[in-house]
Amino acid sequence: MRSIEHFVGGHSVAGTSGRYGDVFNPSTGAVQAKVALASAQELDRAVENAAEAQRDWAKVNPQRRARVMFEFKRLLEANMDSLARLLSSEHGKVLSDARGDIQRGLEVIEFSCGIPHLLKGEHTQGAGPGIDTYSVRQPLGVVAGITPFNFPAMIPMWMFGPAIASGNAFILKPSERDPSVPVRLAELMLEAGLPEGVLNVVHGDKETVDAILRHPQIRAVSFVGSSDIAQAVYAEGARHGKRMQCMGGAKNHGIVLPDADLDQTVADVIGAAYGSAGERCMALPVVVPVGEKTADALREKLLVAIDALRIGASEDPQAQYGPVVTAAHKARIEDYIRIGVEEGAELVRDGRGFSLPGHEGGFFLGATLFDRVRPEMKTYREEIFGPVLQIVRADSFEQALELPSRHQYGNGVAIFTRNGDAAREFVDRVEVGMVGINVPIPVPVAYHSFGGWKRSGFGDLNQYGTDSVRFFTRTKVVTQRWPKGGAVTDQSFVLPTMR
Repeated sequence: MRSIEHFVGGHSVAGTSGRYGDVFNPSTGAVQAKVALASAQELDRAVENAAEAQRDWAKVNPQRRARVMFEFKRLLEANMDSLARLLSSEHGKVLSDARGDIQRGLEVIEFSCGIPHLLKGEHTQGAGPGIDTYSVRQPLGVVAGITPFNFPAMIPMWMFGPAIASGNAFILKPSERDPSVPVRLAELMLEAGLPEGVLNVVHGDKETVDAILRHPQIRAVSFVGSSDIAQAVYAEGARHGKRMQCMGGAKNHGIVLPDADLDQTVADVIGAAYGSAGERCMALPVVVPVGEKTADALREKLLVAIDALRIGASEDPQAQYGPVVTAAHKARIEDYIRIGVEEGAELVRDGRGFSLPGHEGGFFLGATLFDRVRPEMKTYREEIFGPVLQIVRADSFEQALELPSRHQYGNGVAIFTRNGDAAREFVDRVEVGMVGINVPIPVPVAYHSFGGWKRSGFGDLNQYGTDSVRFFTRTKVVTQRWPKGGAVTDQSFVLPTMR
């Protein structure tokens, strides 16, 4: 049985807690590896190692730190296929989707290559008589990231790329469900020239997370996961004086106006709802057609597309989506489907009972479609995180606009229309953090920032982009004067002003 250990100080370090978790192959259902789960004492040793490495790393000038990022980018591109296969084998997403996972993380590394410019402060000459004022951005020290199973390459790179480029050392606690790719990324960073100890991977569960949130030397924590846990992590970390950014769950809506190109809309919705088996915080699990005529036409086209979907093992190049990550998660999704039926929604396609020939033990679900879902239903209010699409019919533009605006989550939303005026009004009024216009998954490019509203995000600064540099640095403002002598007064007793 393969054992996945911690990566600390540039080396694989065997776990000493005696606790291990199972890592499955979702396509077969078999346990393929054991992953070490760290104790608080093991985390403490990793933090001490990181703190020592960070002192020298912070002294490296930004241009040299950027060169490490450039080389890491080259190594990612050279190892793309092997990384994608490793990712697919533990997560279950198909190879093309796994490459996309890596590519979106790589784009944040590209952004981080511009760190010499991003760290530049501000300067005012002559702010007062003989006085200049300037600001500098300095690293925090040791920072940490707690990442989810659904993007084991992209989200770690969202976090550690800007953090390390800014001069910090990083402790990564990836999901214990698919931990191999994060370890491989750390190995490639070392190969790219990153000093030992600047990037450490510590596997674990709640015990490890709690230790991260309470450790006095960890200055900031970035987290992505479900909203209930994000809120609890945010509160606990803040209670211990840490800078926190915590991204939570989602229930993204796709509003379909009567003038939308339905063929293009259906193609977009199918991919956004069922891609990666719906295990994306930016998936599109709710579609809101405006008017009964639009709803009926959309439903008809959706059924044709759903029936043509190809579900397969993660290594199948023809598959459009693969299994979900664990048997427990599959059971959770099936329970939501049961609840939807009990609530009175119309189950148009039922994905339960799907079995892939030759992979009968795999964690597969067929594509599920509900129609006539109502806002008061539990299955609408909560995040299902699986291949389940819900149709919520709206009578008007105003009613469609209210649905995502009033929902507890505010991560992403999309509107499908040819009407520029309607789209502009929608963008202006909808209470959601990321909006797509005829774009079903509006994840911003790497030089903007990712983050939702309401219970989809806790904290003032978002992931990647310039927000990430602000999050992983602190500003120091210097006011300086160089007196010529011979002009001593008693003005030092007065609060300085610029008069």
